[in-house]
Amino acid sequence: MKFLIDAQLPRRMCAWLGPHDAVHTAGLPLGNRTSDAELIERADLEDRILVTKDDDFVQARLLRGRPRRLWLVTTGNISNDALEVVVRAALAQVESAFAEAAFIELGRDHLTIRD
Repeated sequence: MKFLIDAQLPRRMCAWLGPHDAVHTAGLPLGNRTSDAELIERADLEDRILVTKDDDFVQARLLRGRPRRLWLVTTGNISNDALEVVVRAALAQVESAFAEAAFIELGRDHLTIRD
């Protein structure tokens, strides 16, 4: 699996995803100034799952069907350490969910398959 992690999530999330190929927006040529449209384009071209807290990507997916694969993090404001615990604990479920679906939501205590 390959991931593209949006700016509102910590760069170190790349390490939390273990053996997966993960890129953070901070590592892109325009860094965290990369537009939403460019992130969607890159995620789809590189067959990456776009990981975000930003509802704008949910709206783009509902209206235009893009990005093709989306992981929405809905934990609210929690520390990066607490977020790491949530992500690491759910990673096997996330992997399984993306084997079946293209859009999932991960909260503090739930993983929901959206489609």
